[in-house]
Parts: sequence; structure tokens; C-alpha cells
Amino acid sequence: MGFGERAVTFLRMLRHPKSGRAFQLDPWQERIVRRIYGPRHEDGSRIVKTVVILVPRGNRKTSLAAALEALHTVGPEAVPGGEVISAASDRKQSRIAYEELRGLMLAHPKIAPHVQPKDYRNRIEFPRLRSFCEAISADAGTQHGRTPVFVLADELHAWKKRDLWDVLRSGLVKTRGSLLVVATTAGRGQENIAWDIVDDARKIARGEVDDPSVLPVLFEADRNCDWTDEDLWFRVNPGLRHGYPDIEGLRQLAREGERRVGDREAFRQLNLNIWLDHATEPFVEMPVYDEGAKPVDLEGLEEDPCWIGVDLSSNDDLTVAVACWKDQDGGFLVWPWFFCPEENLRGREERSGVPYTTWAEQGHIIPTPGNVVDFRVVEDHIRELCARFNVREIAFDPHLARNMLNNLLEDGFPAVEMRQGWVTMAPAVKELERVIVGRKLRHGGHPVLRWNFANIEVRTDPAGNRMFHKGKSKDKIDGAIAAAMAVARAAAGDGGLTTEADWFNDDMWVA
Repeated sequence: MGFGERAVTFLRMLRHPKSGRAFQLDPWQERIVRRIYGPRHEDGSRIVKTVVILVPRGNRKTSLAAALEALHTVGPEAVPGGEVISAASDRKQSRIAYEELRGLMLAHPKIAPHVQPKDYRNRIEFPRLRSFCEAISADAGTQHGRTPVFVLADELHAWKKRDLWDVLRSGLVKTRGSLLVVATTAGRGQENIAWDIVDDARKIARGEVDDPSVLPVLFEADRNCDWTDEDLWFRVNPGLRHGYPDIEGLRQLAREGERRVGDREAFRQLNLNIWLDHATEPFVEMPVYDEGAKPVDLEGLEEDPCWIGVDLSSNDDLTVAVACWKDQDGGFLVWPWFFCPEENLRGREERSGVPYTTWAEQGHIIPTPGNVVDFRVVEDHIRELCARFNVREIAFDPHLARNMLNNLLEDGFPAVEMRQGWVTMAPAVKELERVIVGRKLRHGGHPVLRWNFANIEVRTDPAGNRMFHKGKSKDKIDGAIAAAMAVARAAAGDGGLTTEADWFNDDMWVA
């Protein structure tokens, strides 16, 4: 019997805890199991080390994952003293996978007498081999010292921090033949570990990366698809043809999604596995924005006219200066410099799940000393930008910038106020939208700036003017605001701003 057949045979021996019937291993699930356990190296070791399963909600991925945990705890893949870990974002989610596994084991008459559930520890022990399966969560503190042979990373899109991920990954390499299974639905945003793992799996599936140790199992719809197409539902939900999820339930969700934007986005994310941006109603579609990710050559721009937009933050927030240049094709190039208090980087990362510390290490954020933004560092950096580039104008939101603006004016720098009301910012937002949609904005793919753009909600006044807004999110949009300021001032520099507003009205500007 081959290893794939051996695994399938064991899973079919399991029993559902409620009905007592054999575990339902449908053809699509069986293919996954055979693909994991069948292929071997010449020495007999398994080729697949990591499995990335991206499947919509309701397709019983947790049940399949729990069955694989049983396979490694009491089944033919179990080893003496083996640690099987079921990891989730929080205690409630980790308990779901634990209950699935517990039910499968206790429902089997030959397994139940030989296992010992320790419910108070979310742990099931198999004394015969000294192996066990334990459910843990990312919100339960440190888990160092683990040496797992199998890890389930359940609903990875909901993990706000990567601490537990890093600990488990480093523990897996201690054991020969260990296996990592990521089972998740689609998430939101690209500033998280789930996006990194799923996007890497996509590259492997497309053949862009050659790594036979990773098995990508990706059921996801294109973000531009007709989300009401039921044929698409069946292609993306492999369980539908076997009776799950409930087709009538999906139809009801779709009807509600046609009436309410929030429900539509939830349906696209959770039931069609479309990875969304943070904003429910984004300023622009992020794939369009991403077309401007070609590199920005700062050295080659040092002699060209430059406009800078500055958004100063309160105390512990992000502060940003965005520079903008015109190109020869009627477009614009922008590049940001973000600042954040050094002592707040780790805390902001833990609260938001956004990789502030990594961005700082990569040079995308400039840490300032202390736990509040040091405006002296920001001002010095702006002065350095003026020394390096041919700066025509530095536009400030005057709310927090009075001292810095006056300092720069006294020393002869071209600083101006740009108030943040509808009259001033609506034309700036309109101009920025025009150049992005027209594929005339190059931003170099700066990750913090992209995150800011992905967070934008838009408010529209009765006249059709649009303004940036964070909606209910606490995520930052400062870089997008500063970019709108810089692009609008650059466009106005040669009369190219596409608005009827009087941009040099004394009520708007102080120079």
C-alpha cells in the first residue's frame, strides 16, 4: 500500500461524532490527501512539507484539517512523542478545530479507549506513542520550546501578529518529516503574514517559483469576476457539488449583497475567496494603483522641479512627506518618507497587525527618537530634501505645522499652507484620481504608501466632490493625503490641474 493510499484508508476509517457514519472524504479532498502523502524522495521521505489550502467558508476545511491531525496523532503518520499543534488567531477559533478532532477520535470505537482528552488544556493525548495534539492561539502569549511534527495554521488571514507563526515555523525544522498545513479563507489587505504565504503559493501554482515542497491548493475567484454567477460559485466552492455549503444560503447572501455594499464585500471575500483591500468602497481599485509600481529613480530626478506635500501627525502617529515630479509623458512620479516614533513601532505593529518594525528595518519608515514624533527630525529631513532636489513648493496641512512652516519660511524655503477642507482637498483628490485611473502615476510600489491608499474610504458631498476618509478603520491614510497635496500642487505648477477651482485664492493659501 502506498503512503497516499494509507492516509486515505485511515481517514475513511474515522467516524463523524454525531451520525457515526464514515468520515466523508470527497474526491476533491482525497486528491489533496494523496498529493500530500503520496510523492516521496528516493529515501522515502515526503516531498511536500507545506500545504496552503485557500478555500471559501463552508467547504469543511477545518474538518479535513482535523482529520489530518488525527492521522499524525494516532494514525499511520504518528511518531513516538510527536507534537501535533492546531494553531489559530484566538482561543475561540482554536477551540473549534480542537472540538472537531476530539469528536472524530471519541466517535471511533477502536481509537476512543486509547486517547485521553484534557479539555482544560485543549489537548488530546495518545499514551501508547506519547504523542498528543494541542490547540493553541496567537493571543495566548509565548509558545517557545515547541518541536511539532505537524502544525495546522487555521484561518491565517485573521492572525494579527506573526510571533506564533515564526515560533512554529522554527520549531518544525527541528523534526525530520514535519508538515505545515495552512487552511484559510481570503483576508483583507497585504500587510499580513497570510497575504505573504498565499501570494507565494500563487507564484508556485503559476510556475513562477519552483518549490516542490509547497503544495498550493487555491480556490479563489478573480476580483473582477461576476460575483453573482452561480457557475462561478461551483468552481470556487469545491464542496458545493457534494451538498456544502448550502446553495440556498449562498443565494440569500448574494441577494443581500446586491442591496448592501458591506454584505457584497463579505460575500466576495468569504464565499468567493476574493482577497480584498481594507476599504469597503476604495478610492481606486488597487490593481490599477499597482500598475504604477515601476521603480522611481530618485537620483535621476534631482534637477527636475519638485513639489512636496507634508501631513504632520499628532504625537504617536505616522507623519509623512511626499515628493512629486512631472514626467515627460504628462504623468507624475511620487516618493514618500514616513516617520514614526521609535518606541511605538512594536506597539503599533501589535495593535494593528501591520509590519511597522519590518518596514523600519527595510528603510520604508524613518524611526524618530522617543515615543512621540520628533518634528525636529522631520523638519531637518525636509531641509535635506530641499538641498537635494529642485523643490518649488512645500505644502503643509497647517493644523499642526505652524511652527515648522514658520521656521522654513524664515529661512527662505517655499513653504505654503494647504488647508484640509472640501474647497481645497476635493480638487486635489480629483486630480490624484485622474492620474491613477489614467495610469499616469508612478510610485515605485512603496509598501507603506500602498497600505495608506488601500485604507481610503471616500465621502461625496451633494455636488459630487470627493474627500478621503478612514471610515470606521483605524488604519492610516496620511501618505495618500500628502500624495494628493503634492500631485495637485505639481499639476497646478504649470496650469495643468483639471479643476475649475481657483487654486491661488488668498483664502486657501498663505505663502
